[in-house]
Amino acid sequence: MEEKNNTEVTEENLTEAPDEQVDIMVDSESEVTSQEDSNAETKETHEQEFKQLQQEKDEIYQRLLRTQAEFDNFKKRTIKEREADRKYKAQDIVSELLPAIDNFERALQVETTDAVKGLLDGISMVYRQLKDALKAQGVEEIETVGKEFDPNLHQAVMQVEDDEMESNTVVEELQKGYLLKDRVIRPAMVKVNK
Repeated sequence: MEEKNNTEVTEENLTEAPDEQVDIMVDSESEVTSQEDSNAETKETHEQEFKQLQQEKDEIYQRLLRTQAEFDNFKKRTIKEREADRKYKAQDIVSELLPAIDNFERALQVETTDAVKGLLDGISMVYRQLKDALKAQGVEEIETVGKEFDPNLHQAVMQVEDDEMESNTVVEELQKGYLLKDRVIRPAMVKVNK
C-alpha cells in the first residue's frame, strides 16, 4: 500500500478532510508571509545597525585625524621651543653681565695717569675678553648715533631740537643697547632730535 503524504493534495485528501487541507494551506501561506515580514524587519535592523556602526566609525576616524593633527602641531611647537632655547640660551647670563660691561666702560673713561695706567690696562684687557665672549654668543651692540629712531631698538629718554640733524634721528647715546642674535636684550637709551 502506498503511504499518503499529509501535505500532498489529492482528491482523496480533499474528500476525506477538506477543512484540514485548507488549514494546512492557510498555515503555510501565513508562515511564508510571517517569514517575509521577519526577514524585512531583520533586514531593516541590520541596515540600522550598519548605519550606526558606519557613523561611529566616521566619528572615531575624525577624532583620530584631529588627534594626529594635534600631535603633529605639538611636535612642531616643541621643536621650535627647543631651537629658541638653544638660540637664546645665553640671554639670562648676558642680561646679568651688561651692568658689569657698563661699569667697565665707565672705568675706562677715567683720565690716564702714570699711577693708574697699569690698572687701566688690566681693566681694558678684562673688558675686551668679556666683549669677545659676548660676541661669540651672538651679542651685538645696537647702532644709535646718526641712525633713525626705532622704538623696537631705542628708548628715547630726551628730545632736542638740532637744525643740523634730520627729524627723528638719534643725536646721542646715553646707554648702550644690545641684541642677542635677533632679539633685543636691552634697548639703547638715546636722545632724539624732534
